[in-house]
Amino acid sequence: MISEKKREQLSLRMAKVGIFEKDLVEHFIRSGGHGGQNVNKVNTCVYIKHLPSEIEVKCQKTRHQADNRYFAREILCEKIETQILGKKSAAEKERYKIKKQKQKRSKRAKEKILQQKKHQSEKKSFRSKPEF
Repeated sequence: MISEKKREQLSLRMAKVGIFEKDLVEHFIRSGGHGGQNVNKVNTCVYIKHLPSEIEVKCQKTRHQADNRYFAREILCEKIETQILGKKSAAEKERYKIKKQKQKRSKRAKEKILQQKKHQSEKKSFRSKPEF
């Protein structure tokens, strides 16, 4: 279950972004997949539409409707923040960080790394015991 503190933080975040409960259309749908009988007979999947921005979110992360309502609102906040802030949003910064990590090194950077490795191996070779 989601704590009250997290729910309060989410409501503050929603107010900061400009999402109000009156602007949301919320429906509950029967989930599919894992969860067994609970999923098959209870409407746990949450569908939210933010009317001003026309953004739609559908969430069925857990088997509990209350948790899915929380997660759907969280996803909605992220989408609207990305739309408003663009490249300054947290999600976009994370994507950029991963992209930079996966980027290939330049030829010069590779040569520098290899040079450092060679220097280190030479230092280690002097540590070995002398052979007689």
